[in-house]
Amino acid sequence: MQNNLLKIDSFLQKHHVLSLCTTDGLDVSACNLFYAFDSAYNSFVVASSEETTHIKNIFKNKKVAGTVVLETKVVGKIEGVQFRGEFLQLQDEGLKKLYFRHFPYAFAMSPKLWQIKINYFKLTDNRLGFGKKIIWTTNSAE
Repeated sequence: MQNNLLKIDSFLQKHHVLSLCTTDGLDVSACNLFYAFDSAYNSFVVASSEETTHIKNIFKNKKVAGTVVLETKVVGKIEGVQFRGEFLQLQDEGLKKLYFRHFPYAFAMSPKLWQIKINYFKLTDNRLGFGKKIIWTTNSAE
């Protein structure tokens, strides 16, 4: 299963924007966020204001879902990751440094940083065969 996570990590390292879905239990919200990904923590690091709808939602419900995709019309090149996890206030200094290494200009804005701790990935990679899916969960990592 570690090999599956390496394939997912390889895909995520080539991209920098994720789509995130949140809910407060009554309504839903979707947004796009710049990210840095750390496979050792199985976590995305993102920046966002507490004034946004998606952050207000996570104060009520920390469970989130989202995607990272390669935009292409060529069916044989389709790649993308779906994920689920928990949205947390970022505490780890190493993850903070990771984010600012990826986005050094953001440091000047002193953004609020967050961690999305992943418990499920599904990678679709048509380069490996049409509709090829690789699934990783925290249970499969054991």
